[in-house]
Amino acid sequence: MATVLPTETPQFAFADISGLNKGLNSGAIPKGSALVAGKNFGCGSSREQAASTLKGYELTIVARGFARIFLQNSINLGLRTVTVPDLEASEGDELEIYTEKVVNKTTGKSFAVVALPQSRQAIVEAGGLIAYTRQRLMAG
Repeated sequence: MATVLPTETPQFAFADISGLNKGLNSGAIPKGSALVAGKNFGCGSSREQAASTLKGYELTIVARGFARIFLQNSINLGLRTVTVPDLEASEGDELEIYTEKVVNKTTGKSFAVVALPQSRQAIVEAGGLIAYTRQRLMAG
């Protein structure tokens, strides 16, 4: 993969999980959906493409924890990640994601979110490091 552009990489996300890949590529799983993961999500994914494939679908990744390099690449690309160490969720559960908590509406349980530092959250909210830098330069 010679590109990290989120517009060019999404079809490669989850190529080894055919049902999920098909759902994402066909639109059956809508943009903006949450992907629930376990501990150390992104481990072994030191290239930006691992995050850019997910950014292309505008997914929110809700996980018990993230691998350090994957998390930084996600921030740099503006991929929304939510760390919820005690999360309990199953496929098909309906989640409501707030700044301070995630509510599993299916089970009625609520789980605390570990917030990103404010400086990193500002980069995500700007759409990534390039957009953030552009905004700062234009403002200043």
